[in-house]
Amino acid sequence: QVQLVESGGGLVQAGGSLRLSCAASANAFSINTMGWYRQAPGKQRELVADITSGGSTNYADSVKGRFTISRDFAKNTVYLQMNSLKPEDTAAYFCNAQARRLTTLRQYQYWGQGTQVTVSS
Repeated sequence: QVQLVESGGGLVQAGGSLRLSCAASANAFSINTMGWYRQAPGKQRELVADITSGGSTNYADSVKGRFTISRDFAKNTVYLQMNSLKPEDTAAYFCNAQARRLTTLRQYQYWGQGTQVTVSS
């Protein structure tokens, strides 16, 4: 099993910044891509950004230039630095990890419990 523990959400005014962290505990697994998704009330969950095991990043158009995803491979931790936040960024943010079991090489997907980000206007 892979467990993902998120932190860093909260309430911030428009134009402010927040940093989310997600630490993965992954005994017997190799973590591949890690990422952040978000889900606003009444909307589908959407990809915000992800980063591969090789360090390649991918961003949703709505956050390009404002959000930065990074990863500490030694700590199995992924970060999301969110700057110039807008009210439309308000959502529950979920950490995601794609992991491969070392013994069987089978790939699994795991989710964190979610952390709320609220941006006031």
